[in-house]
Amino acid sequence: MARITVETLDHLAKLAHVSLTSDERETFAPQLQDILAYAEAIQALDTGAVEPMSHAGTRSPLREDDVQAGLRRDEALAGAPDAADGLFRVPRILGG
Repeated sequence: MARITVETLDHLAKLAHVSLTSDERETFAPQLQDILAYAEAIQALDTGAVEPMSHAGTRSPLREDDVQAGLRRDEALAGAPDAADGLFRVPRILGG
């Protein structure tokens, strides 16, 4: 893998529209090199025998859907500072 130089980092910063101080450039260049080396090591792993999955965990992170009664409209609007015609009224924020 090509070494990440300060010049390479400057080019990346320019593409990302990020300005870096000289201290940041000197600090970030080797850090980025380490990150890319780690990513290369991960990509080199043989995952041919690993079954594709949507989540890294072994348990399903999703719960079963349970249909339950919701709030009645009057209950939902009870704590609203401003309601009219069964709706929440809020200040206009666009085109206003």
